[in-house]
Amino acid sequence: MKSSIGVAFIGAGRMGLTHAQTLGNIAAARVLVVADANLEAAERGKILARAERATADIEAAINHPEVEAVMIVTPTDTHANLIQMAAKAGKAIWCEKPIALTLEETQTTLEIVEKAGVPCQIGFQRRFDPGYMRAKELIETGKLGKLESFRSLGRDTYLPNPAGIRPGGGTFLDMTVHDFDLARFLIGEVVEVSAWGAVLAHEMFAENDDCDTAVCMLRFANGVLGVVESARHSNWGYDIRTEVAGSEGKVVIEAPHKTPLQHFTGFQNHTDVYINFPDRFADAYRQQMEAFFAALQNNSTPSPGPKDALETLRICLAAKQSWQQGKPIKVQEAK
Repeated sequence: MKSSIGVAFIGAGRMGLTHAQTLGNIAAARVLVVADANLEAAERGKILARAERATADIEAAINHPEVEAVMIVTPTDTHANLIQMAAKAGKAIWCEKPIALTLEETQTTLEIVEKAGVPCQIGFQRRFDPGYMRAKELIETGKLGKLESFRSLGRDTYLPNPAGIRPGGGTFLDMTVHDFDLARFLIGEVVEVSAWGAVLAHEMFAENDDCDTAVCMLRFANGVLGVVESARHSNWGYDIRTEVAGSEGKVVIEAPHKTPLQHFTGFQNHTDVYINFPDRFADAYRQQMEAFFAALQNNSTPSPGPKDALETLRICLAAKQSWQQGKPIKVQEAK
């Protein structure tokens, strides 16, 4: 087992800096270079990742002879090209979700990764959250009995940059993708989606042919029924909950209190809540990276991989098309 793996970290934007800080504390990672088209951003990422150097030359960073793994945290519409570049260079790959915004580009990228024979993990971090991992265990061991329903709710705290709405694919591909991945992770494959979407609070979404509030109904291959609710804003903190119910019991995954304390005074009860996904999923971000590097050290296949990204993208596109066309969409017929 190798004691450390040489890493090129690509992308030092908002999410990139969150991941860079996490990576800097992963013992198995030796971060050789942080690369970003904006050199000042790369320099900030270098400090957080405890990297040896920073550069604006992304291609050179990927092809660095000592780099064994490439971690990609760039804008969504650049993922596929960078994954393909890293695969052709023979590097292991970790990339934020999704691989691409179309099935065709995702499929092409998957084939290039498979042909290169390199490990590749996609950043669906909720699978590594202790609550969701325990829920998965209870479901798989039959503690809930025959599964009946799935429900997931997500409200982001802060609005996205308007300029990033279209490149990110919109609400279903950028935000609700996590709930759809959880649906597959906990329940199984989705066969049909019916979605409603609306702009109820912020016109910038309408200007980008997107919605800020959505409800999706899911039909699973095993007969389970599901509902996913999404909203792009929350004035009370990061709000995320998931429930799976069966014939013998149910699980609810949520974290309503950031700290295990409630302050009672003046006939009121005060508690704090999570601000956004970086603090709610801090453990999950760390554990997904630890799992990736452990897989590389043990010569095992990291998960979730490109095929998971492809199948989850089908659900995202089915939801988006259902909303746009006003009718249910079969997942395998999504385009």
